Amino acid sequence: MGAVPGGSVLTEPGAGGEPGAFDVEPFRTAGRRVVLRDVERPTVVLGSTQPITVVDADRARRGGVEVVRRRSGGGAVLLHPRAQVWADLWVPRGDPLWSPEPRASAIVAGEWWARALGFADLRVHRGPSVPAPGSDVICFAGVGPGEVVWGTRKVVGLAQWRSREGVLVHGCAYHRWDAAGICDLLARPLATRRSLASAIEDVAAGYVDLGGVWWGEDALLAALPDPATWEVRRG
Repeated sequence: MGAVPGGSVLTEPGAGGEPGAFDVEPFRTAGRRVVLRDVERPTVVLGSTQPITVVDADRARRGGVEVVRRRSGGGAVLLHPRAQVWADLWVPRGDPLWSPEPRASAIVAGEWWARALGFADLRVHRGPSVPAPGSDVICFAGVGPGEVVWGTRKVVGLAQWRSREGVLVHGCAYHRWDAAGICDLLARPLATRRSLASAIEDVAAGYVDLGGVWWGEDALLAALPDPATWEVRRG
C-alpha cells in the first residue's frame, strides 16, 4: 500500500499478500470467467499509471471514500454501493473469443454490454481512443475502443489488462452519470473542478438517464456468448 498525502491509504491490487478486489492474479489460471463486483463504500478506482496525487486525500477521507488501484490502464472511476454495474470479463488465451489485438478484445466486451443494455441506438466504438477535456484523469470523459456510446454520450467504460494467459476487460455502466461527484475528489482548485464538471456533464450517461429500467446483472449474464460456458463469480 502507498500513503496518499493527507493520511489516506491507497490500496494496491493484492497489497499485503492478500488478493484485492481489483487484483488480476486469480484470473491467470482461470477459464472463461465473469466476476460481478460491488463496493461497500464510495471508492475511487485509479488506472494503473495514475499518480495517487490525482485524488485530494483530505476530501476523500472526509467523504469516507476509499482509493484503490486496478492493474489496467485508463482514468479514474468513482463507484458507490449499488450505483453501477461493474463486471470483469476474462477470456483465456486460445479461447475462440480471445484475440491478440487489444482493440478486438475490447470490441468483444463492448458488444456484450451493448446487447445487455438493449437500447436500439447504442453503438460500440471501433476506432482509436478519442481524447477530450479531462480524459487524461477521468475514465468517462473520453471514449476508447469497445466502449459503448449513445449519440455522443458514453454509457459503458472499459479498461483492459493482458497477459500471456489471456485478457481481462473491466466494464462499468452507471445507473446515473455524476460528473460533479468524481470531479469534486480531484486534487485541483475549486474553480477548476467546477469547470471540468461542467465540461463533462453531458459526455456520459447512465442507463436510467437514457430512460432504462435495467438493473444489470441478470441481463448482462444472459447476453454472454454461450452463457452456460462461463464461470460466474461475485466479488
